Amino acid sequence: MTRTRRYVALVLAVTTMVGASGCATAGSTKPVIVVTTNILGDVVQNVVGDEAEVRVLMQPSADPHSFEISAQDGAMMRQADLIVTNGLGLEEGLQQHIDSAQSDGVPLLVAGDVNEPLAYAEGESEGSMDPHFWTDPTLMIEVVDELQEQTLRIDDIDPEAVESSTSAYKTELTDLDRTMTEAFAAIPVERRNLVTNHHVFGYLAERYGFRLIGAVIPGGTTLASPSASDLRDLVGAIEEAQVTTIFAESSQPDRLVQVLADGANIDVDVVELFTESLTDPGEGADTYLTMMRTNTERIAAGLSP
Repeated sequence: MTRTRRYVALVLAVTTMVGASGCATAGSTKPVIVVTTNILGDVVQNVVGDEAEVRVLMQPSADPHSFEISAQDGAMMRQADLIVTNGLGLEEGLQQHIDSAQSDGVPLLVAGDVNEPLAYAEGESEGSMDPHFWTDPTLMIEVVDELQEQTLRIDDIDPEAVESSTSAYKTELTDLDRTMTEAFAAIPVERRNLVTNHHVFGYLAERYGFRLIGAVIPGGTTLASPSASDLRDLVGAIEEAQVTTIFAESSQPDRLVQVLADGANIDVDVVELFTESLTDPGEGADTYLTMMRTNTERIAAGLSP
């Protein structure tokens, strides 16, 4: 990408993406990396450091299944040096912009394609690929490796700086996995039963030995809707497994989850987790590492005797 092209991209970024991660300044000649979700945006920023301007399309506490962008944002994507997306159907409103940018020759990293994805085992999304790989930090390490490789193909990137920041961040991800392993191992096996507002913890369950009892919304997207029979079946499963805590996504209202808890013939608490979006600073999940540690603490506390 020429420096003129980068300048145009950064002017668009300043006028349309105020408040996003890695704010650019007019006249900057740094490469531009556009990231769809704020979770991946934080990861990308940790890898590239000051070597590139990281533009995050998704605002804090937004829903990745339903957020949309403007035509100007789409134009910015077509001027980027690299676009990083989650893929696997997560960014349901952005695919046309992603396809358009790729057609214009913008390099694309689809994080969900880096690892072997899991398929949903039940619900409306049964058989389709689960995009929520980030709930297993060991899979994020693989994404970081691929991100480093693609970043080093961009002109004007300092390889030593990226290699150093990548190594440091991978150490933090490894420490996160160790923390999660220890915390979840302390939960008795018979109590490792997860009920959430929608199917989001398949990878976490696979990694740390949880049983997925079910979800209020019977699918991998928050855009689906549960039927009365779905809720009755889930109440029965909760009662059979003696689930004591149901977990609700922070970016979604927990009304249905609370109704479900009230309908079970056992005492069930509803605990808020941060699963699909980062928050503003001070709200519990302003980075990927903070989000995962907060969730680990809340899951462990909610399911322990």
